[in-house]
Amino acid sequence: MLVLGGGHLALLTFFAWEDIAGWADRGMWAAVPLALADDGPVRNDVTFWAGPGSFAVPLILLGCLIWHLAGRGVAVPAGIGWGVGAWCALGGVLLVPSPFFAGTIAGALVVLAASADRCGQPRHHTIA
Repeated sequence: MLVLGGGHLALLTFFAWEDIAGWADRGMWAAVPLALADDGPVRNDVTFWAGPGSFAVPLILLGCLIWHLAGRGVAVPAGIGWGVGAWCALGGVLLVPSPFFAGTIAGALVVLAASADRCGQPRHHTIA
């Protein structure tokens, strides 16, 4: 989850650096202008929704939470893994080609960790 979210933001920064740097010049509110103009704010909107407004930030936060809980020996409920896996599978189908499918691995690992915890098996700490 951390790699997918971080990679998404890193790639966006690489490919849309001019748009992102423009936010610093024009102010953060310029990231999502309220009116369309001829100088390309639609591209600016796409940059915002593909970056800080996308799934990347919550995915990173969820990965950090799971990593923190795993370090304490607390299993995340299997429903979270099923939800992440289903969301990534659907996203991969709708947005082809996309690395969305890689998120199903993270979801499956959460489900496996929850089932191992329920069965009383020793858990191996994994990085989410």
